[in-house]
Amino acid sequence: MAIKKGDLIDEFKRYPGSCGLVVKVMSGGEGFEKIVCCDHELTEEDVVTELGSPLGRKKGPVPVSVILDEKKLHPNSCGLRVMIIDGGAGFREIICCGHSLTLSSMQDLRFGQMRGSSPSGSGPQGTA
Repeated sequence: MAIKKGDLIDEFKRYPGSCGLVVKVMSGGEGFEKIVCCDHELTEEDVVTELGSPLGRKKGPVPVSVILDEKKLHPNSCGLRVMIIDGGAGFREIICCGHSLTLSSMQDLRFGQMRGSSPSGSGPQGTA
């Protein structure tokens, strides 16, 4: 069973004493294997239907609302994209399609820019 867009993976489901990492699947996921956080392996078993309590979740080096994008480093992958919702103090990696996604897979978000598009560098913009 692969994960799919909209799935929430919550570390508290099986590991209530952990940092409480929560990720939301934004796209892809057919090749998803596991998330390693706090030395736990989170799999499809950790998918929840709704987000649990925010109490006890410990944020770490992974900023909340950041998107990790497999396509950024591995263009021929299934394209797993996840958003960090909460927790993450013990986050190490996501394994998908045999690839390891770490903080280097973080997508640089720019408002109003589509995924995969490049910013225009044609000179100054606006009328300041």
